Amino acid sequence: MLTSRLNRRQLVIAGGAAVAATPLLSRLSVSAQDSITVTMVTDTAGIGDQSFNDMANAGGLRAQDELGITFNVLESQTAADYVRNLTDAAESSDMSIGVGFLLTDALAEVAAQYPDGKFALIDSVVEADNVVNFLFREQEGAFLAGAIAALVSKTGQIGFVGGIRIPPVMRYEVGYVAGAKSVNPDIQIAIAYADDFENPDKGKELTLAQYNNGADVVHAAAGRTGVGAFDAALEKGEGFWVIAADKDQAHLGPDAQLAAVIKGIDTAVFDGIKSAQDGTFVGGIHNLGIADDGMGLGAIHASIGADVTDVIDAYSAAIAGGAIVPPVDDDTLAAFELVSPDAIPAVEATPAS
Repeated sequence: MLTSRLNRRQLVIAGGAAVAATPLLSRLSVSAQDSITVTMVTDTAGIGDQSFNDMANAGGLRAQDELGITFNVLESQTAADYVRNLTDAAESSDMSIGVGFLLTDALAEVAAQYPDGKFALIDSVVEADNVVNFLFREQEGAFLAGAIAALVSKTGQIGFVGGIRIPPVMRYEVGYVAGAKSVNPDIQIAIAYADDFENPDKGKELTLAQYNNGADVVHAAAGRTGVGAFDAALEKGEGFWVIAADKDQAHLGPDAQLAAVIKGIDTAVFDGIKSAQDGTFVGGIHNLGIADDGMGLGAIHASIGADVTDVIDAYSAAIAGGAIVPPVDDDTLAAFELVSPDAIPAVEATPAS
């Protein structure tokens, strides 16, 4: 379980089932904390992407404030910067953090060159003793996003705009489709990819095309490109919704955001840093979902009533309890058995703390 939970006031439910959760990292208290240096390397979307780089940065800044560590950020301008930046980080820091699937190969190369260094990787896996990997079950939060989109849509048409179809984004896509079709098997879902995480104009163009073809809810999982989805919704006006990915983005359009799939990147970064500082660091894989408070659906617009949120709560509890297992790729989506709102398995929820 994440040492520092997602803000439950922002979540409809974040781990509702009465299942035992293995601690994410040791919670051993440390009486005398060492001052360590941590350097985070972004992908090319960089700080200000309104998405996963910003969330990772927030986790590092929190560690700086609460743990007294020194936190640095190296922003990558091109993919060619990944190895160089990670090497610089390894040379100058006690822990180096790579943010995003696109840094996988570079981090594998650098971690092998610095076997005594400590590394963390977000959204991918490098199997090495000196690398702690944080994966997220995006499909679980996205399933809830698809369900709320289908429940709210007045046109029976919704959309999905992705950045690049790498595994984390694909999990968003197929989870969204499974959730929407569980609520309404006949719903029409438009899917488009920008092949870019850094192009808000392209995000706006793709989202407007979906709205103009009848969609009234679009889930954008596209990094900075997803900012353009809000521009499109604001241009279209009332009745056109965006579901954000990774974090609450309501500041981009308070009356345009239907909800946000909230992903615990910031808490994973914080806990990874804490483990390096307090001596509990262990390489391996942490795969976090609703049951671990690593994913959730939150920031639901105030206009959405209990008739909708009660269904989302029930789906979330069933996923947390393992009664519903959302798909992770095209094959598991094709084999997925839809679960209608009136057939959601009953799972006892754990009261929110």
